Amino acid sequence: MKAREAGTPWLNRTVGGLALTSLLSDLGHEAQSTLLPAFLAALGAPPLALGAIEGVSDAAASFVKLGAGWLSDRLRRRKPFVVAGYAATGLASGIIALAGGWPLVLTGKLFGWIGKGVRGPLRDAMLARSIPPEARGRAFGFHRAGDTVGAILGPLLAVLLLGWGAAHGHAALPWLRTLMAWTLVPGLGAAAVMAWSVRETLGAGAPSEDGDHLHHAPGAFRRYLTAVGVFGAGDYAHTLLILAAAQLLAPAHGLARAAVWGAGLYVWHNAIYALAAFPAGALADRFGHRRILALGYGVSVAVPLLLVGAFLRGAASLPLLALVFALAGLVNGVQDTLEGSAVAGFVPESERGFGYGLLGAVNGVGDLASSLMVGGLWTLWPTLGFGYAALMMALGAGLMAREARAA
Repeated sequence: MKAREAGTPWLNRTVGGLALTSLLSDLGHEAQSTLLPAFLAALGAPPLALGAIEGVSDAAASFVKLGAGWLSDRLRRRKPFVVAGYAATGLASGIIALAGGWPLVLTGKLFGWIGKGVRGPLRDAMLARSIPPEARGRAFGFHRAGDTVGAILGPLLAVLLLGWGAAHGHAALPWLRTLMAWTLVPGLGAAAVMAWSVRETLGAGAPSEDGDHLHHAPGAFRRYLTAVGVFGAGDYAHTLLILAAAQLLAPAHGLARAAVWGAGLYVWHNAIYALAAFPAGALADRFGHRRILALGYGVSVAVPLLLVGAFLRGAASLPLLALVFALAGLVNGVQDTLEGSAVAGFVPESERGFGYGLLGAVNGVGDLASSLMVGGLWTLWPTLGFGYAALMMALGAGLMAREARAA
């Protein structure tokens, strides 16, 4: 089948099916992410363990994206790999639920995030092919909004069930294991919806055979990836925000209530993310993807700076943390929508899987560096970790702004 021509409707079965699939997948793994800090604390793991789990898993997922994207361009079939990737992400919760220590948590997370790495670039390439070029921002924004509805419902259910368990006297660790196991259901449901609802169209073009895609990529694409990578080196996993909120609220609210508030703030974060994704894409279609992305990167610097101030004081109010989580959600909505939508403008459709894989690999290096650095420096002094994050985010924002001006 031919790619869609300009002017045809962008809200089609593929866009809708992928949004519903991502909604279910995020409902499961974002509930898992919300529970993970408390689960690790119940297992006696330090903050560095959370940073290592998130960083190593994200990096592995991102490097898998590179190979999966390259292979999909040659096989031209992407849907079976996407279905398998969603199934693996769902099954990861079952592995984590069995963990008696953080190494098995890392194993489960790694397995699930490898599945995420397989499906990510292939899904984005399928999405980009199904829509007209002038509507990429809106389609990617709609997909991210659907994705994030699940990311709101998952943490919200986790918070409610955590509170219910505490109110009814359930022991923390067994109850957390039960909740982790429950997240299997929406995760596997996502794979089923993907298999049933999404139709794949095959491209007619053949990928380059010289094997050196990055060398022959446009200079603008390489500079774009550099800006993304520098920013990503400070863009720590946002599960660390939950841990930060719990620590900052504990002096006033106690450890148990602070953990619930931290998870609740993550729901708020994801609600802002969902609201921001589609407007960010629509603005990018009108004013330029790199320009709006640079603006989002710039706003992000305020998040670690506010946390630096809070840790220097040793506590934070709920309104301040609500602002921190709102800004982080806004930036995520812009970043996750536009980093992907911009790639389609740099590479031909026949090599788009590899292009998204390159983006994923660059993000993977940044994710590993940021989560390990912020988590490691946090062990010494939280202010050092978030100060480092602010510096790298500011550098990335500057590089992206320069590329936006040159576009």
